[in-house]
Amino acid sequence: MSSSVENRQLNSGSQSSNGPDMRRVVYRETHSSRAAVSVAGATLVLVLAAYGVLESGVHAVGQPAWLIEPQAAAQRIVDLPAGIPPLLLVAIGAVLAMLGLIFLLNGVLPGKRARHLLAGAPGERLPAVVVDDEVIASSLARRARLAANVTPDQVMVIVSQRQVLVNVRPTSGIPVDLDRVLDAVRDELDQMLLDPPPVPRVNVAPSGVIGA
Repeated sequence: MSSSVENRQLNSGSQSSNGPDMRRVVYRETHSSRAAVSVAGATLVLVLAAYGVLESGVHAVGQPAWLIEPQAAAQRIVDLPAGIPPLLLVAIGAVLAMLGLIFLLNGVLPGKRARHLLAGAPGERLPAVVVDDEVIASSLARRARLAANVTPDQVMVIVSQRQVLVNVRPTSGIPVDLDRVLDAVRDELDQMLLDPPPVPRVNVAPSGVIGA
């Protein structure tokens, strides 16, 4: 299981002019970058603009167009949807709509990574620690497994930004105390002091597995 734990020293006092802004550092580590989508959009616009300038220059010197004359292209756009098969028009519209939706979602959604910040107790000057949700899930699975008295294969933990879901498959003939497992998971979360704090839920499967 891969994990990424990054420690950053958090200075609660005034920062020097050349010191890093820890809030920005933490934000960058817990949110995905939109640079790739921005570069892709800018590159697409740049390529289209360069092609338009090139075709206009070729047309200005009286040379044949590389792909299509600018006037002919403009006329075809004005005449849409005439001259284009309906199936091709639908395909082009679907592709454009998908690209527009991708850019829109990247601009609107927060783009959070599967990571949490270990906040620490209020007033404590502790390092800012960013932990992958997989690491958190592994720790919670261990506590839930010990509380339920089952094997590691019988516990699965899913960690999201606002919720922790613990799925337990009991051993046949040995009941699992749901409240005990939930209390163990809550205690582990309280010790972690995650930010934002997720709400734990425990599900016990109705059917068990045969013990070794």
